[in-house]
Amino acid sequence: MRDPQRQLRRPTRRTLGLAVALLAVVVATSAIVAAASATTASKSANIKVGLITKDATNPFFVKMHAGATKAAKRLGATLMYAAGKSSSDNAGEIAAIENMTTAGVKGILITVADGKAENAAIAKARKKGVVVIALDSPTVPQSATNALFATNNFNAGVLIGKYARAATKGKKVTIGMLDEHAGSSVGALRHNGFLKGFGIKGSNSQIACVGNGEGQTATSQTAMENCLQKNPNINVVYTINEPSAAGAWTALKNAGKTQSATTIVSVDGGCAGVRNVRAGVIDATSQQYPLLMASRGVAAVVKYAKTGIKPRGYTDTGVNLIAKKALVGVRSKTVKYGLANCWG
Repeated sequence: MRDPQRQLRRPTRRTLGLAVALLAVVVATSAIVAAASATTASKSANIKVGLITKDATNPFFVKMHAGATKAAKRLGATLMYAAGKSSSDNAGEIAAIENMTTAGVKGILITVADGKAENAAIAKARKKGVVVIALDSPTVPQSATNALFATNNFNAGVLIGKYARAATKGKKVTIGMLDEHAGSSVGALRHNGFLKGFGIKGSNSQIACVGNGEGQTATSQTAMENCLQKNPNINVVYTINEPSAAGAWTALKNAGKTQSATTIVSVDGGCAGVRNVRAGVIDATSQQYPLLMASRGVAAVVKYAKTGIKPRGYTDTGVNLIAKKALVGVRSKTVKYGLANCWG
């Protein structure tokens, strides 16, 4: 008599055949999945994204570079980075556009030094299939790039203009304005926004001086010193950004001005700038978010590389007014909020 347990343990030829076939299917499926994963990873790794900033030292652009680097790593892309020697280095940016296009980038993110100077190089890149996204600073016309990811810089200017007007309680004042440089699109937007918010035109007699500080501390100090030579009564100062505001304050302080007798407003929202709001050097600043601009830009280029869908139009990355002292009729956030959301 056969042992029934032994009979159960003995596999039949049919069972063995099914097991072998099943194993073959599993192995084949695993190989297909592995190959597909490897192909996907390879495609992501081959996506090159370019980032070009006006310079490499301004905290705003440092943060933008960090945000793009982090996003590229997360998405498995390769980031190429270049920066101008200064905020007006058009030749440097044009060379970077050409070099990145030759290197095979799928898209270029750029803070243009001039509203128009880079347009021809951008057009050549786009003709070769490269998507170009302006960050922070728009081209003129805006359609020169595929898309713009930025703060609404005009509104940023309006916010600080309204604050300055409320802080001076409608009195007649003497205004000094420190822009970036001639041809700066973002500079023009912030400048004109300030005028709108303050309720005056560029020809208003209260404007004693308009200078170019290049968005840098030392250059802005010199520009403000020149303005004070023209009119030592300046008591309201608009600046293109917070490094410029720091330089302006040094000049004002050296001229014997006090914080209580001077109103300084600016744009950026970097940590050093918000700390200057807390210290009373800057009365109010419009905070923007460069990390968000850069990360969204990288994601848009990677999406284009994988799907062929190009980004288009304007994406507003937000702005908030940060002030130590809240004023009636002017919506603002606290210094605590500014420090929690600052960069640099």
